[in-house]
Amino acid sequence: MSIFGKIRDGLKKTRDNISSMVGDVLKSFSKIDEDFYEELEETLILCDIGVQATDKIMDELREKVKLEKINETDKVKDLLVDIITDMLTFENGVPSFPCVKLIVGVNGVGKTTTIGKLAKQYTDAGKKVYIAAADTFRAAAAEQLSTWADRAGAKIIKYGEGADPAAVVYDAIDSAKHSNADVLLCDTAGRLHNKKNLMNELEKINRVIDKSYPEAEKRTYLVVDATTGQNAVQQAREFNSVTDLSGVILTKLDGTAKGGIVCAISGELNLPVMYVGVGEAIGDLQPFDAGEFAQSLL
Repeated sequence: MSIFGKIRDGLKKTRDNISSMVGDVLKSFSKIDEDFYEELEETLILCDIGVQATDKIMDELREKVKLEKINETDKVKDLLVDIITDMLTFENGVPSFPCVKLIVGVNGVGKTTTIGKLAKQYTDAGKKVYIAAADTFRAAAAEQLSTWADRAGAKIIKYGEGADPAAVVYDAIDSAKHSNADVLLCDTAGRLHNKKNLMNELEKINRVIDKSYPEAEKRTYLVVDATTGQNAVQQAREFNSVTDLSGVILTKLDGTAKGGIVCAISGELNLPVMYVGVGEAIGDLQPFDAGEFAQSLL
């Protein structure tokens, strides 16, 4: 199945929700007036797109309708696809190697699985991958990550439970450099409830990376669970306050009707969605494409 097909199938629950609700609004009005705008705005908010993102969409829609002199509601859906595509499009540049991907997020969102799937994508592309098991707080985290590393054909650097996460990252960098690795994926503990400890831990890890591996491109990706809806936006807001996020990876998108939170995260926090999880299989973590997502959504 093509990437577009997987994303489209994975968004079925979201599409059934959003497309039907937006469609009902479009069918209920024969002309575009203030009542129509108010009804559409309320519908988008109910679809987990978020207040700020909805405000942006509605402002852009009003402008386009006025500029293009559109009167019929049946033309609005195409305008919404274009507006959402533009909102979710970011210039990320061409990836460079070697690179360090720091993966953050609360426990239970699928960080370990995501790292395994990313590792498999890179090894399949012929890249040499190392994994740093720097979540030394959660019991059995390193063992679970080892299983994924074996499946992906990646090397893993791990210590015992309670070890210094920054020390794990330091040794992983040393091993990656000596082996001329292309990619280093770093797991981290998911302790959002204690922001001070989390901030200190991430700051220490970042200092180690910056000092020990300055030649590597560093990206920090937040993993969030799409099924949590607006709570995922709150997690993104909290993590963005303690570390410099480069983008978001959205898991379990196939299991929810709340896929509108993609718009909420990007629209409110100005963060690109990098990957979406649309299934259980190792190949079901897909690079995010704004145009395909907008088309699939509506």
